[in-house]
Amino acid sequence: MEETPRLSLSGLTDTAKALCAVLLWMAVERPLLFVVEDGRQAEALGETVRTFFDLLAQDRPGGRPQVLPALDVLPHQRLSPHSEISEQRAVALWRLASDTAPITVLPAGAALLRTENAEFYRSLALRLQVGEEVPFDSVIAHLESVGYQRREPVEMVGDFSVRGGILDVYSPESVRPIRIEFMGDLVESIRLFDVETQRSVLKAEHCLLLPLLEYPRTKDLLRRLRELGGLKHASEGTEVFPGWEFLASLVRSRRSTVLSLLERPVIVWSEPERLQKAAEKLWEKLEHGASDSPCPPESIYCRWEEFETAAARAAQVVFSELSLAVEPGLQLRTRPTMAFHGNLSVAVAEVRHLLEKGGRAIFFGATLGEVERLAAVFQEYELPFQIGEQPSERTPDFLAERGYLAGPLAGTIIAKGRLRRGTVFVDPLVAIYGCEDLFDVSELVAQPPARKPAAAFAPDLADLKPGDYVVHVQHGVGRFLGLREIRQDGQPVDCLLIEYAGEAKLYVPLARLDLIQKFRGAGGGAPPLDRLGGVTWERTKKRVKARMRDMAEELLKLYAERKLAKGFAFSPDSNWQREFEDAFEYAETPDQLAAIEDVRRDMESPHPMDRLLCGDVGFGKTEVAMRAAFKALGDGRQVAVLAPTTVLAFQHYETFKRRFAAFPVQIDMLSRFVPAAERKRILADLAAGKTDIVIGTHRLLSKDVEFNDLGLLIVDEEQRFGVAHKERLKQIKKNVDVLTMTATPIPRTLHMSLVGLRDMSVIETPPKDRLAIQTVVAPFDNNLIRQAIELELARGGQIYFVHNRVESIWARAAEVQQLVPECRIAVAHGQMAESQLEKVMLGFMRHDYDLLMTTTIIENGLDIPLANTIIIDNAQNYGLSELYQLRGRVGRSNRRAYAYLLVPPEKELSDTARKRLAALKEFSELGAGFKIAALDLELRGAGNLLGGEQHGHINAVGFEMYLKLLEETVRELKGEPQPLEVRCAVSLGLDLRIPPEYISEEQQRLRAYKRIAEASSDEAAAAVLTELSDRYGAPPEAVRRLLEFSVLKSLAEKLGIETIDRRQGFLNLKFHPDSRVDPARLMDLVRRTQGAQFTPAGVLRLPVESDGAAQRVLERLRSCLEALSG
Repeated sequence: MEETPRLSLSGLTDTAKALCAVLLWMAVERPLLFVVEDGRQAEALGETVRTFFDLLAQDRPGGRPQVLPALDVLPHQRLSPHSEISEQRAVALWRLASDTAPITVLPAGAALLRTENAEFYRSLALRLQVGEEVPFDSVIAHLESVGYQRREPVEMVGDFSVRGGILDVYSPESVRPIRIEFMGDLVESIRLFDVETQRSVLKAEHCLLLPLLEYPRTKDLLRRLRELGGLKHASEGTEVFPGWEFLASLVRSRRSTVLSLLERPVIVWSEPERLQKAAEKLWEKLEHGASDSPCPPESIYCRWEEFETAAARAAQVVFSELSLAVEPGLQLRTRPTMAFHGNLSVAVAEVRHLLEKGGRAIFFGATLGEVERLAAVFQEYELPFQIGEQPSERTPDFLAERGYLAGPLAGTIIAKGRLRRGTVFVDPLVAIYGCEDLFDVSELVAQPPARKPAAAFAPDLADLKPGDYVVHVQHGVGRFLGLREIRQDGQPVDCLLIEYAGEAKLYVPLARLDLIQKFRGAGGGAPPLDRLGGVTWERTKKRVKARMRDMAEELLKLYAERKLAKGFAFSPDSNWQREFEDAFEYAETPDQLAAIEDVRRDMESPHPMDRLLCGDVGFGKTEVAMRAAFKALGDGRQVAVLAPTTVLAFQHYETFKRRFAAFPVQIDMLSRFVPAAERKRILADLAAGKTDIVIGTHRLLSKDVEFNDLGLLIVDEEQRFGVAHKERLKQIKKNVDVLTMTATPIPRTLHMSLVGLRDMSVIETPPKDRLAIQTVVAPFDNNLIRQAIELELARGGQIYFVHNRVESIWARAAEVQQLVPECRIAVAHGQMAESQLEKVMLGFMRHDYDLLMTTTIIENGLDIPLANTIIIDNAQNYGLSELYQLRGRVGRSNRRAYAYLLVPPEKELSDTARKRLAALKEFSELGAGFKIAALDLELRGAGNLLGGEQHGHINAVGFEMYLKLLEETVRELKGEPQPLEVRCAVSLGLDLRIPPEYISEEQQRLRAYKRIAEASSDEAAAAVLTELSDRYGAPPEAVRRLLEFSVLKSLAEKLGIETIDRRQGFLNLKFHPDSRVDPARLMDLVRRTQGAQFTPAGVLRLPVESDGAAQRVLERLRSCLEALSG
């Protein structure tokens, strides 16, 4: 290689190029820069390179191959790159500078970006070691400068939080978040912790905190940006504006290219002519926008010739598909593999033919499940195979056995790896087949979904802010005013201050947090405050419970009727059913598999199915429904799919047609857009049994629609049908299996409460790792709008533009049309005729339009994968849950999605709008506001599910109390005994609190109080103590006593003790009249304890030293309660 600086290797497919790149690196063991045409090719080739590298070179020291992406925006667009790209670039540049990237795949656009020197990128990462001294404040400042966000608790990459001397941080490429404990400036310990439990799980000696930005936001940089003046946006404090990254080049000029970061690199060019064209195209765009650009393009990008000149000093290899014989080199003969489109017999015949000619075949399965599936297919066709080159210790037993059964000389190998398309090497004859060659899939099997952030949607008192509404179990709805410290029995006590009607105030000690719930309504305004004393509250609860009883009785009656009714028991799954399920193009999520199993069990039972399937759009509900439909067809029954609108019906029709294409199934659609003659034909075919599946709107419920043998009805969004249609549905439901789907999320707690009233399956896990939605809050700016639209159009995508005023929507559409003349714009709003609205929406689905100018009526169930930009006009006028829902219209595919929340200049905003804007910014960063919005949406879903009247009841008592009342009602109706519920009030005159010196932040202190209040056993208390020590350091005595107190209070409540107080040398324990305490044990305790007495009023009096130490008082109380418990 040294003698021939530029070698050529021709005749290569893309997959062959990836394999050759890995083999080349293995031969020279020098960093490889693999330059390809564009970002899409870089992602695809990067994945293939990683697959081959993991298979062939995983035992070599060093890191794994990586992709260095180009920026997805240009300087003149005045937009910031997508946060995911910024993070990927920062880490990739650090790895290049640190020599930990064996192979870097990069598009031409990334190759042309100017860079800093290697030392600059190395300094962006922070390496900490146990026992070393490093100024604590400088660590925090560094994290903020390289893009970390301060958030509590730490749940996602890029979060960090500080509690005293404990720093939690989640670094890119780290398996888990890291907890670093400082003693002053000394790093005392480093631990990895679990996101869900927030507890430490593993000790470490050192850690590496990688950057999320390639330009650190230092105070100096921000000051210099402000000094530049004349800029469209000014930067205040640490705030930055869209596109600031490009302006950084004016502050600190960049002269180098990515080549300068590597010693003795080898450069691999993929199709040099195409690379040059891509570079020229990029420069055309840069020069076209130069007049709008805040900085000259030359300060950010170099020309292709400059990059080639710099590369001339390195060893170079050219990979090309065709042989041009311009340069010295080798020609390999490779060709793309044949695609089998799921036709297994053809695939097996092709492999046999290959083996007969002395060749070898290698099949890739992306997951262990796929490897097993391939093994099963080959075994069925008696084709010899083996798993990998040889079974290793990590090979699961069943696969190892199958590999050996097939014999060691098998010419067919099954390997585990994410390879899309394969390639055939002609000499020697080796065929490599990817996941998409055998089974005709459009996307690779998903990686296992990331686990949900800790208690993501749990209503948490730690989110409580002054002005929020709370529910006191005994007094009802009040307004939280804040935390106050009062003195009780001479001891300081932390309290929640709650205001009731007539400005009455109630102080609730934080040790009694079990009495308080955060008020959550199902949408709507502020709730009325109750009167202190609980009279109005008890009345409200009685009223809600009476109405609830009617609803629950109706549900129970329907449930019982269906369990008694005789339905059709469908046959167990056939081979055809399995073949249909195998053709599914993604890995099923655990939730999805559970739902499929629920439906299968229901359909095979002799009672009619009535199951509700909940899950967000794109979470895989339709696949569950299609498998149910296929099962029904297997027994010769017909299937009807009912949707509330023509648009949704059309979407289902397209999906079903695509999924059933390989099977002899007749699918028809009935809607107003179907011509009369066609409609007549469909009705006749339905009656004659020729149509297998019919999809339509409420037209399916008309009297003239007759089925030959309807076996399954699938209803989408039932709550959106009118009363008459619902009644007709009730009649149909009596003797056919029904599967109802809804895209409105509902709280898991409600799902649990409805067990035994309604059969439900909930899909909560997204089916694939969706890319984050880049959310930008920015002042209204025509230039920004134009750039955002052009950015989406350039990648062939579509845009939603939400403008919620019908009277000015056409004017806004005209303005946007002027900004981007080539954009095809359609307008949709709720005052249009229904048929007109449907035509527009269908046109947008078919990509007849690029941009939909719309009010907030964007359909909840619509899934338009190409629509990945949403622009929301006057975003300050929307509630968080509305924004959450609107933003959820994009980001439904594996493309990066953008949400632009446009607001007026800040000086024009009212105080309320300003506050909302602050919340918006937090929301855009997935903070607490995001969780609250998600929860509000779930509660709205609960209201929809239970019906309009119940919606009002949730608003009257709050969701938590509503659930409690619902559980009580169901128990009563089923004749189950109600558990005795006693809330024990305790006054011991002891210091039982969390001092502010231990946890200074109010919301964190509230959360800790909540955790302690939930500790009802010694084991739970020990776990909380470990957690507190882990997160905040060793707890003081007052906190330890509070934990002990929490356990004892829980024990007292189980015994039915209403109050415990300490007065005049006695502990007084008052029992509830229905207390279940054993009288014999009680009398025995009185007899054994000197000075003890039990009064006629049901009070047990135990002598205790009046000035006794706190620990002795608690010990006395514990021994008494344990004696009574037995």
